[in-house]
Amino acid sequence: MIPIIKPAVFEEEAQAAAEAVRSGWLAQGPRVAAFEAELAGAVEAPEGVALSSCTTALHLALAAHGIGPGDEVIVPSLSFIATTNAVAHCGATPVFADVEDAVPNLSAATVAPHIGARTRAVIVAHQVGFPADLGPLQALCDAHGLLLLEDAACAIGSTYQGRRIGAVAAGHPGGALVAWSFHPRKVLTTGEGGALTLADAALAARLRTLRQHAMSVNDQQRHAIAGLLLPSYPEVGWNYRMTDVQAAIGRVQLGRLDAIVARRRELAARYGEQLLAATQSAGITLPVDPPWGTTNHQSYVVRVAGGASRRDAVLDALLRGGIGARPGIMAAHQEPAWAALPRGPLPATEAWAAESIALPLFHTMQEEEQARVVASLLAALSETTVDRRRP
Repeated sequence: MIPIIKPAVFEEEAQAAAEAVRSGWLAQGPRVAAFEAELAGAVEAPEGVALSSCTTALHLALAAHGIGPGDEVIVPSLSFIATTNAVAHCGATPVFADVEDAVPNLSAATVAPHIGARTRAVIVAHQVGFPADLGPLQALCDAHGLLLLEDAACAIGSTYQGRRIGAVAAGHPGGALVAWSFHPRKVLTTGEGGALTLADAALAARLRTLRQHAMSVNDQQRHAIAGLLLPSYPEVGWNYRMTDVQAAIGRVQLGRLDAIVARRRELAARYGEQLLAATQSAGITLPVDPPWGTTNHQSYVVRVAGGASRRDAVLDALLRGGIGARPGIMAAHQEPAWAALPRGPLPATEAWAAESIALPLFHTMQEEEQARVVASLLAALSETTVDRRRP
């Protein structure tokens, strides 16, 4: 089996994790603080807050802005279900907006019709590494006084207008509040884990407090001071901490981020060259960078014309042939947990969910492995019938 992904972790990560274990700091400690600073530097943001997952990052960001019952947050259905669930964790109501047909992200045009009196925020996901067009979205949110929260779970190393997703600079859209994931399916991994990067130092300090039960002093402070130092708990918080073992791995990963992204883009370009002829003959669409930025190719997602039945037939053939492909992007509104939520039509979302396939792509992938994936995909496509009707 050629797997969908193999995390790009090597002996250096193992050594860093072992050193953290030997140090005695297993929970949140000095390596977490160092990882936060280095992550912020890598994405050109002033502040970083390490957390236990991207889901907790999304929840904490919304909660810190006072979003709760009675509020609405506009989200893409076309995203891992955590994007929608984070809104529910606050007691607020998610409102599904459609994505663009060309790029699987929300846009100002798809969000604007859903803004109402109860809208407090918009969560835009940079889906599978494709950068969203942040400029118009930021302008729309600013005009309505809305929080724009970026779900960059898949997007570390992707760029928008020449700067990395997460970058904070005068006149550059986005970057004010960005959530990250370091799950093994992502470009940079800490095993499990997530983070927020942001521009607001006061908000970052509050987030660091809220992630540890809103405790008034952290563990490092208590261990550094001789004598009794009792914490207080002035508000309700959560246990959303990252461990020093995870942070040690993440610091090594950050050091090779540029190389990892460059390798993924190299592999994606090779897929494109080998599959280009099939875009007409076999009815598939290949991923390309949007005009406003570049993708890190967290996943190499192709779209198969003919709807879900043909996509599933192609997937089944690939899996039976030892190719670990997967459905490309899920739609939360099609899951039982959210099927009853009132919504408008989501045609582009449903097309992406029905037609997309993620092909294997990982740092150590060899040419012969990629050639086998391509040959298997082309064979599976030729054995299925193209139904040009939309799903």
